[in-house]
Amino acid sequence: MTRQTYFIADLHLSENRPDITAAFFKFLHAHITPQKVDALYILGDFFEVWVGDDYVSELSAAVAEQLKAVNNLGIPIYFVHGNRDFIMREQYANMAGMTLLNEQTVIDLYGTPTVILHGDEMCTQDVEYQKFRRKSRGWWWPKLMLAMPLWYRKKIARDAREKSKLSQADKPIEILDVVQSAVLETFAKHNVANMIHGHTHRPDVHTYEVNNQTLTRTVLGDWYTQGSYLVVTPNFQELVSTPL
Repeated sequence: MTRQTYFIADLHLSENRPDITAAFFKFLHAHITPQKVDALYILGDFFEVWVGDDYVSELSAAVAEQLKAVNNLGIPIYFVHGNRDFIMREQYANMAGMTLLNEQTVIDLYGTPTVILHGDEMCTQDVEYQKFRRKSRGWWWPKLMLAMPLWYRKKIARDAREKSKLSQADKPIEILDVVQSAVLETFAKHNVANMIHGHTHRPDVHTYEVNNQTLTRTVLGDWYTQGSYLVVTPNFQELVSTPL
């Protein structure tokens, strides 16, 4: 049986979209099965919002239960933080049977060194967001946030989502996409020729010719209007979209 590794991102799971949650559970049951799957990688923005591991909702508990069942079958699950869930910590990861990875991690993908990341750090034209990103990924900001009462964290999250929607509505799509120079810098930083990321909600496979070498960047899709995943085997990869 052909070995497979799966990658997903940008599900934005929330109580308001039970159809996405149902599609995710269906995906787990249909595809993430023992004997054939080596690992599942979740590359950020798994939840629409995350206010701390101390808030376990009915949704996050159900998701953790499903993921833990997969992990108990012997399938490792790896998680890279996104811009919506970057304060998720070990408490929930352990509950869900997930291993937290660094925001840029190089893995051995069937002999191909591959850098995996959420991808928001490569959207460098969005200066306003990058300023917030630098602050929020510092050591003090998450610590301060998690020290706040839960009701206040929920309020901050609601306000941030509304501000983000208004901000993105006024920005050209090019500003919200990755910048090629940042992409090439990330390839060079890790000395790899293969990259997988999410964030932009623009699923596609891009190639670059640099110094007589082909660099490949695969972008995962979001789950707002479809299910989207990347399946990689030792011989090929396929970016798949399925109806919700």
